[in-house]
Amino acid sequence: MPALPMTVDVWFVNLGLKISDMKRSFSVFGYEIYFYGCVIAVSVLIGLAIACLVAKKTGQDPERYFELVVYAIIFGVIGARLYYVIFAWDNYKNDLLQIFNLRAGGLAIYGAVIGGVATAVIYSRKKKLNPLLVLDTACCGLIAGQCTGRWSNFINMEAFGRYTDGPLAMALNLSKVNSSMVAEEHLAHQFTENGVTYIQVHPTFLYESLWSLGVLLILLWFSLKKKKKFDGQIFLMYLAGYSLGRFWIEGLRTDQLKIGHTNIAVSQLLAAVLVAVSLCLMIVMFRRQKLKAAAVPAEEAVPAATQGEKTEEKDE
Repeated sequence: MPALPMTVDVWFVNLGLKISDMKRSFSVFGYEIYFYGCVIAVSVLIGLAIACLVAKKTGQDPERYFELVVYAIIFGVIGARLYYVIFAWDNYKNDLLQIFNLRAGGLAIYGAVIGGVATAVIYSRKKKLNPLLVLDTACCGLIAGQCTGRWSNFINMEAFGRYTDGPLAMALNLSKVNSSMVAEEHLAHQFTENGVTYIQVHPTFLYESLWSLGVLLILLWFSLKKKKKFDGQIFLMYLAGYSLGRFWIEGLRTDQLKIGHTNIAVSQLLAAVLVAVSLCLMIVMFRRQKLKAAAVPAEEAVPAATQGEKTEEKDE
């Protein structure tokens, strides 16, 4: 193993990339601001921009998504926290006030997705919009935000995977890592350079970010090129695509939330269920579209993908 010329916090050992000092915050007028929060804020803005782009291209009012994102953030955070607390209850049952201590960490992405989706549906009903069309649009912004937001885990040196010596293997300064995320497997492969001890892991944040980017590009192609066959298709594609990648990536992680005292990772199980359910629903909806197309003369058929857009225009 080549010697390091200096002490580093993060080192992609097989790529030769090194970060000597992973700063997690900076100070403004004496107030500490965390880069984690900055990355999340940027990811929200990127997601909103993508959702507005899709809305404009599909004949919707982009301003509706400015309002929706405010509610989605609030209830997304609540959902993310509840999801984490429920499946990590042993960490909170003796000190319930810690449930509200978000600065200590403890948010689960699937909880945020559940909270955000529920918010979008309720918002659509209140505003008399087509909820499936709104979900189709919002999920493009959501996956864009997930793609960017995962880099906050990189800054915090968290949400990593098991030991690996693969091409993307990432070494972390053990003294900078939350000890609760370190597994025996990591310690069995730890090494020391220049007096600093490192663990070597899968950079699962990077895997998920790249996977999300791929899903985003597919969803945008279907949305902007108007390739979808029915309202709700893009959302179901998002659930299937993201969850498929999450099932694989969750299996690599060592900080999994488990169901009770079993070895079943709750997010991995949920990912498998979502892939199966979303694929089944898409098959059913595609068959319905074929039956409708067969029953209506081609010159009289109205593309299903535009029905939601016309409905919204009428509501407005």
